[in-house]
Amino acid sequence: MVTSGTGQGGRVSDARASSAVGAGILTARLLGFVRERVFAHYFGDGPAADAFRAALRIPNALRNLLGEGTLSASFIPVYAGLLERGDEEGAGRVAGIIASLLVLLTAAAALAGIALAPIITDIVAPGFSGETRRITVTLVQILFPMSGVMILSAWCLGVLNAHRHFFLSYSAPALWNIAQIATLLAFGGVLIGAPLAVALAVGALAGSVLQVVVQLPTTLRLAGPMRWSLAARSADARRVIVRWAPVVLGAGAYQISSIVDTQLASLLEQGAVAILGYAQLLAMLPVSLFGVSVAAVALPELSRAVAADTAESVRARLADGTRRVAFFVVPGAAALAALAFVTVGALFRTGAFGDAQVALAGAVLSAYAIAIPAQATVKLFASGHYALGDTKTPVRIAILSVIISAVSAYLLMQRLGPVGIALGAAIAAHANMSLNYVFLRRRIGRILLRPHLQAVFAAVLATVPAAWAGGWAADAVAPSEWLGLLVGATVMATTYLALTALAGHPEARALLRRVTRG
Repeated sequence: MVTSGTGQGGRVSDARASSAVGAGILTARLLGFVRERVFAHYFGDGPAADAFRAALRIPNALRNLLGEGTLSASFIPVYAGLLERGDEEGAGRVAGIIASLLVLLTAAAALAGIALAPIITDIVAPGFSGETRRITVTLVQILFPMSGVMILSAWCLGVLNAHRHFFLSYSAPALWNIAQIATLLAFGGVLIGAPLAVALAVGALAGSVLQVVVQLPTTLRLAGPMRWSLAARSADARRVIVRWAPVVLGAGAYQISSIVDTQLASLLEQGAVAILGYAQLLAMLPVSLFGVSVAAVALPELSRAVAADTAESVRARLADGTRRVAFFVVPGAAALAALAFVTVGALFRTGAFGDAQVALAGAVLSAYAIAIPAQATVKLFASGHYALGDTKTPVRIAILSVIISAVSAYLLMQRLGPVGIALGAAIAAHANMSLNYVFLRRRIGRILLRPHLQAVFAAVLATVPAAWAGGWAADAVAPSEWLGLLVGATVMATTYLALTALAGHPEARALLRRVTRG
């Protein structure tokens, strides 16, 4: 018998959990913007900025490849399923085996990265030469151990999320940002260029250690009795590993795509790699706040629904999640596109980051904004596949999207430079989302998308007054991009909320009820 399991209480619980994830991510992201503003002040888009961005690319790729999304996709469904069935001993056994394997894998990968830093640099940034290449090699050697430490943070995240503890795991990266901000403020006045970049890399490494340390006490307490072992005799541990392999391949496809973007940018004019980094940070904010938060909460709950044989609940939760993602992410993307230049200017115009950098980064951000709704939604669709035990379909689609992204970016960059690379990523993101939806629909049936279309229509209409108001406030009232950003965002949010409420969007109605009651 199929049960629903999606009463009002379940949706409220999901919404609150998503809010906890969003709050944690917002805390870390706000500090990330502070970090980037300080980074822009001291580095701008100079050679040291390019070197640091490129050097961070491979360690980040390794972290994403072995941890975060990949580990969550394979570990949480098994671990949460065991908890749902009351098998806490089995859950602890699985947690111990996976943690042990992660320590071994990350240590080996970190040592290999240090030894192969020159080769890695030539692969990631083939256009670098001379001093820029030398700096990048040094930074890769410092940053590679950081990736191993942060993969352990991903294991903590998996345990915490399965136990419905969301805020700590998603706010912990704030310490990584704080460590880098402190390093720049402490040494920015006495070091410049390459020496400051080296100091920043050491600060990032220290921040990654702090990020894990703050999560460990709660994680170990929740995991309960846990044996550290490399002997994967447990059938459940083997299930995690078997599912992990295709997910790693899928993540590898995504990381290859990001590396290809860096490779292509390194072939353009100086500063292209750094400019892509600034724009990507802003473009990821709506995805992280709403796409990741909804997907993070959905995965353990979807896994519990599958374990309890509530197929109807899987479809209903995905529909609710898609509606929430669209309601918040679509206007965020539209606002970034409409207010790209005042946003970049307000956040990054300082020191070495001047008019030319603002203009180029704003154009790149506008292009990346096109991809944001698809990037956020596909995370939720992938969680649906993972909860159903299907880790292969998202991988195949991811590999295809990498090819689409690389070809599109290469062709478009010939005329549009870094903007073409961003547009290539946008084309691939929408192809990825569409294909994931098609294959997921075959498994669980049609997911209601009408609220999604309402959000798109309202967001497009709201961009017109928002762009006009933002530009007017920045130029006419006072020469302040911060004022333009504030006015434009306010007009965007107010217009969008009014239009979606008039259209009867359930999220808009619920939000207005909470505001009027408060």
